[in-house]
Amino acid sequence: MKILSAGQIREADAYTIRNEPISDIDLMERAARSMAQWCEKEIGKQHRLVFFAGAGNNGGDAYALARMLAGKQYETLVYRVDYSPRLSMSCETNLKRYAQHHPVHTVKTAEDLPALRKGDIVFDGIFGSGLSRPVTGVLGDLLEAINRYDNLRIAIDVPSGLFIDTITPAAGKIFRADIVLSLQFPKRSFLFAENQDFVGKFHIIDIGLHPDFIEKVEVKDYFLRQEEIIKIRKKRKKFSHKGTYGHGLLIAGGYGKYGASILAARAAIRAGAGLITAHLPATTVGIMQTAAPEIMLSIDPDEKYFSQTPPLTAYNAIAIGPGLGLEDRSRKAVLELVQNTEIPLIIDADGLNILAQHPAALSHLPSHSILTPHPKEFARLFGETENSFHRLERLREKAMELQIYILLKGAYSALATPQGEIFHNSTGNPGMATAGSGDVLTGILLGLRASGYNPPETALLGMYIHGLAGDIAARKRAYESLIAGDIIDSLGEAFLQLTN
Repeated sequence: MKILSAGQIREADAYTIRNEPISDIDLMERAARSMAQWCEKEIGKQHRLVFFAGAGNNGGDAYALARMLAGKQYETLVYRVDYSPRLSMSCETNLKRYAQHHPVHTVKTAEDLPALRKGDIVFDGIFGSGLSRPVTGVLGDLLEAINRYDNLRIAIDVPSGLFIDTITPAAGKIFRADIVLSLQFPKRSFLFAENQDFVGKFHIIDIGLHPDFIEKVEVKDYFLRQEEIIKIRKKRKKFSHKGTYGHGLLIAGGYGKYGASILAARAAIRAGAGLITAHLPATTVGIMQTAAPEIMLSIDPDEKYFSQTPPLTAYNAIAIGPGLGLEDRSRKAVLELVQNTEIPLIIDADGLNILAQHPAALSHLPSHSILTPHPKEFARLFGETENSFHRLERLREKAMELQIYILLKGAYSALATPQGEIFHNSTGNPGMATAGSGDVLTGILLGLRASGYNPPETALLGMYIHGLAGDIAARKRAYESLIAGDIIDSLGEAFLQLTN
């Protein structure tokens, strides 16, 4: 799914109005109808719905939604936030439509706000996606006062005060939404860590913007959903065999961190590789053969650490890094591997930390390699950034410069491509913030790459199914009790969900 800028969203509205054709007020009506359908499904009629509406089209959406829900026998209470005497034409029309049958109250300052009842639900329709200045002063105080309500808070399209294309200035006040009903598209700023207190869950509400515009508009940011992943998934043929699905090499497991190699190896074989060989220090042989008997072994000459790359002719995919350690012998062997192989590599954990210590080696990475840093590893590799927006731009820049795929792990993991696109993942949960989760991802990527997926398919499918398996595991356990092995154990159900 494409992520549009504020300007492109305005263009999409205008294109739809011209080419469907449909009037602005009728397009607003359609958007409100779609939101009302969501509300009917998710909100019981025992709740009173309290709307705060501004002077622009976001306010018009609020008035229209309130009118429709009142017509469905919901109790509604509407407040006009009076910060401008001039209303947009469609906002004024919908204000009059609502006011024909229901009272409209006015608030100008925080002191005007009503006392709410327990169970009331607050709807924010004050400012929309076109906001260009931070909300401060009297209106900022008003937003802060609304945020102090101990009630469920729902934002229409975007939380008031939130910039959608970049970081909101620190002085600006923002509505704290538990739920956002985002019209047609997700907004880029929903995916920034800085905005986690303002954007709880967001739901994409299809309002029927013109498909021709959506297809043709050029963007560099996408929100990855299941319908795109299903198109990537390959079907297995009846007469295939283990050789059909490739042979992956996992280089992992320094002294004291052997568990990382076990997690990555188990995930790789679960992700579909025909064969997986783990190259490990000699002391881990018995441990791996007991924990994962499906895994073949290549024994490093060193007792405790990776020191020498084995012959690579048998392998069509290579992953390196989980639990590797930063010993001098390991560092030297990693750098030699990077410089001497043409096979795109999958690099995580200490493999990344070694590259960060030797940044010149980045230019020797085989093209279309996949790096999987978390934010701190990313900073070690490519430098500190001021905020999430700048980090994503650095991510895009480095993927293009090095002609590799960089999968930045996080709540909405972001995959940057050599073409400068960024795909934000829609799966995953806070329970996956646990030791070994990244090792599982590395294994999944290795298994997919070995089994025949090309690098972009590997990175997209691996990122998505890793999060999906984590979501399935979280449904069985509390976030606090989820461990990395639970993600591996849920991979089968994740693949079945894509199949079904």
